[in-house]
Amino acid sequence: MALPTGYTTRNLVRRRSQVAFTALGIGLTTAVLCGVLSLRNGFEQLFKPLGADQVGIYLRPGSTSEGESGIPRESARIIIKERAEIQRDSEGRPLAAAECFIALYMEKIEGGLVNAPLRGIEAASLTLHPDPPRLLEGSWPNWDADEVVVGRPLVNRMKDCSLGDTLKLNTTPFKVVGVYEFDSAQGSEIWGPVDRMLEALDRPAYSRVIARMVDGVDFEQLNEELTEDPRLNFEISSQSSYLSKQTTGLSTALLYLSAFLTLIMGSAAVIGTMNTMLATVSARNHEIGILLAIGYSRKEIFLSFLLESAQVGLIGGLVGLGLVAPFHGIETGAANFNTFTDISFSFQLSPTIALTALGLSFILGVVGGAIPAWVASSRSAVDALRR
Repeated sequence: MALPTGYTTRNLVRRRSQVAFTALGIGLTTAVLCGVLSLRNGFEQLFKPLGADQVGIYLRPGSTSEGESGIPRESARIIIKERAEIQRDSEGRPLAAAECFIALYMEKIEGGLVNAPLRGIEAASLTLHPDPPRLLEGSWPNWDADEVVVGRPLVNRMKDCSLGDTLKLNTTPFKVVGVYEFDSAQGSEIWGPVDRMLEALDRPAYSRVIARMVDGVDFEQLNEELTEDPRLNFEISSQSSYLSKQTTGLSTALLYLSAFLTLIMGSAAVIGTMNTMLATVSARNHEIGILLAIGYSRKEIFLSFLLESAQVGLIGGLVGLGLVAPFHGIETGAANFNTFTDISFSFQLSPTIALTALGLSFILGVVGGAIPAWVASSRSAVDALRR
C-alpha cells in the first residue's frame, strides 16, 4: 500500500521554515531562468511581424544586415521602377521604397550613450507592411523637410526624442514632429525622409530597397535573375528570412546565459535540497522504523520522501514565477549584435516558459531528494526504532 499524499504534505507544513528556505533557493534559480528566457522571447517577438513573407528586401551581396549594405541611388531606382516581382497599387505605382539605416550616438535619459537606430524612409515605406505603423502623436514627417518621427519606446529612454524636441544629425537640426508605434523591431527607431538624412550625414547610398511582392514569388529564382543583370548585382530575401537571421546573435547569447546560470544556481539548489532532506531523514528515524514495522515497503518509503522533495521543488517553482510575473511587459533595451544598435523590447513571460520553469523546479527537487530518499528507505526497522 502507498503512503497517502497527505502524509508528505503534513510533513512539509510541520517543517515550513526549512522548506521555505529550500524552496527559495529553487525559486531564485527558476526566476533567473524565467527572466532570461522572457527577455529572449520578447526580443524574438519583435522579429516576427505578421505577413513578413509578402515583403522582400534587396541588399548588397554578402551583407548580413542592412547596416553593412549599400545600394547606389541609381540602382535603387531601377529596382523600384523596373522589377516585375514588385506589386503596383491601383494607379500603377510600385509598392517599394529605398531606405537607409544608420547608427546615431545618443544619450539615454538615465545616463550613458548608446547607438540608436536611425532609418531614412520614403512615403511608401509606411504602406508596405500588412500591419502598418500607427501614428500616436503629432504627424508624419514632411518628405521635403528636416523632420523625424520616433518610436514610442524611445520617448522614455532617449533624450531629445519627445514631441517638439530637436535632433542634430551632424550639424543639421531635425525636428521631432510625431511619435509612432510599430509591432516589430523597427518600432524603436527614429524615422525621417531618406534623402534629407543622406544629405545631412553625407552618405552616398541607400542601405536597402524594401518592396511588397506579388503572390507566389520565388526568391531563389529572383536571386538568379539579379545575378545575371549587370546593373543589379544584389540579393533579395523575404523579410521573414532576413529578420530570422537578425535574432541569431543576441538570442543565442541569452540562451547560453540562461543555461549557464541555471547550471550554477541549480547545482546550489540541489545541494541545498539534499541537505534539507538528509536532515529530515535523520530527524525522522523513529518514524521510518514505525512505517517499516507496520508493513510499508522500502519502495513506498523511497517514493514518499522523493515526492516530498518534489513538492518542495514545485513550491520553489511557483515562488520563482511569482518573482518574475510582475516584470511581464516591462520594456528594456539591449544591443543588437547584428547592427550594433540599441533595440527596445519587453519581458514576455509565455506559458511555455512558465511550464519549462516548473519542470526544472520539479527536476531539481527530485534530484536533490533522490539520495536522502534512498537513505531513508535503506534503514532497517530495528535500527531505526532504536534511534
